[in-house]
Amino acid sequence: MTQPGVVIIGGGQAGLQVALSLRQLGFDKPIQIVSDEPVLPYQRPPLSKTYLADGNFDQLVLRGQAALDAQQVDVLLATRAEAIDRKARSVSLSDGRTLPYEHLVLATGTRPRRLPLAGSDLQNVHELRTLAQAERLRTAMSAAASIAIVGGGFIGLEVAAFARSAGKKVTVIEAGSRILERSVSAAVSAHLLQLHRRDGIEIRYRIGAGRILGTADGRVTGLLLADDAVVDADLVLLAAGAVPNDDLARGAGLQTGNGILVDTALRTLDPCIWAVGDCVDFPAPRGRLRLESVQNAVEQAKCVARNIVGGNEAFGIVPWFWSDQGRYKLQIAGLTAGADDVLVRKTEDSDRLAAICFRDGTFTGVETVNAPADHMAARTLLARTTGLTRKDFEDANLDLKSLVGSAT
Repeated sequence: MTQPGVVIIGGGQAGLQVALSLRQLGFDKPIQIVSDEPVLPYQRPPLSKTYLADGNFDQLVLRGQAALDAQQVDVLLATRAEAIDRKARSVSLSDGRTLPYEHLVLATGTRPRRLPLAGSDLQNVHELRTLAQAERLRTAMSAAASIAIVGGGFIGLEVAAFARSAGKKVTVIEAGSRILERSVSAAVSAHLLQLHRRDGIEIRYRIGAGRILGTADGRVTGLLLADDAVVDADLVLLAAGAVPNDDLARGAGLQTGNGILVDTALRTLDPCIWAVGDCVDFPAPRGRLRLESVQNAVEQAKCVARNIVGGNEAFGIVPWFWSDQGRYKLQIAGLTAGADDVLVRKTEDSDRLAAICFRDGTFTGVETVNAPADHMAARTLLARTTGLTRKDFEDANLDLKSLVGSAT
């Protein structure tokens, strides 16, 4: 039987980072990554951006096989974890094997939120989460003339911007009251709406999709909306957000909420089982939180690795995030969701915008569009200072860089 070490379920960036960080810290027991995909761990964010343009998978691979072999990290590809036996400290796999573990790390990520739409089984209806899905979408988009996207979140808008730049007719349908409603302030939402519409993307919100229309032989012809309007399309992308993959954890009797529940050290109720990345519901200063970002996944992975080798570290970072939507780079520093006050600074460049967010009178973060210097200044402010108020920013004429100078 294999000597127990660390088993990591999930072959994404979080899972791989746990393995690499353990080796950097001198961990010398076996490390096994169980991945249900047939390829080595890769970057997911480019799937909705550059990969649609160039199809270059080699640019996405995080570590090649030779590098993994050198680190003695064993990746089990095209293999699913079926069940966790907490008493025996083992994981049952889809190929019939059983892996013993000393520590188990759940890095199971998310899956697309499924919409109960009639017609979802028609040809040319797509979701986007994995490499295989991205490749199918990329191939289909090359032949499509008109594209309907259900969901005005990050994935939907990133794909919409690419498709429009490729000359496609693009319509985005959002059931909420605005695009990116759960992610950014109303000011940034309105700004991006204006920019995308200026580029020729049709965006409709406060309207749901009714069903996907198609021919008798299964080809998509359009989208019937809740108000009985029809959007003509020969390709439909369903991009209505993501849900955490926590079924395996629940089946093992672990606690779940908006993901797998962990303590401040990212440990589940079982002291031998940890969780990292997009699937994790973790404690934050203003309540529990689940973040879907590369930075969060990587930093949580590093924290868990340090705790596995004997640390007792509470996870805490200044979160940041980005979304490339064609020519527009949206960046978020801090936790801006739930802001109840926003100061907006525009410049002579009509594309640029900075939204400085507050909650209960306290500075919580900044959302920027095409303003990377402001984004970096916001990250510095959040890391160095606490308790900044609206007046501090007004006194500085909303100049984040001058505030950084005064905080040094």
